[in-house]
Amino acid sequence: MAVLDELDDQALVAKLYQIERELVAARFKHSTNQLENTAQLRNFRREIARLKMVARAREVAQGLSKDALIAMHRPTVISTTMTGGTEEAKGGFLAGIVDKISGND
Repeated sequence: MAVLDELDDQALVAKLYQIERELVAARFKHSTNQLENTAQLRNFRREIARLKMVARAREVAQGLSKDALIAMHRPTVISTTMTGGTEEAKGGFLAGIVDKISGND
């Protein structure tokens, strides 16, 4: 949890969207019997809950409404690739699915 507290708001939202995309990909793999470690699904859900908890705590501290922090930083989200580099979010197949699932259009 201390690691999440060190992230700035934009990085927190970027990590949230990254984990949500990984969860969607893992669910897809699980449905096609290609996921080797099914415990990943649980770990992703828990990590998302932790990130949302930290985001909500920051919203309360800043006097913002619910989900305002995520909405505020959504257009400028920077995603990190698997290699550790950064690039601007380009969308794509999984990005559209995550946006529909999370209710962000």
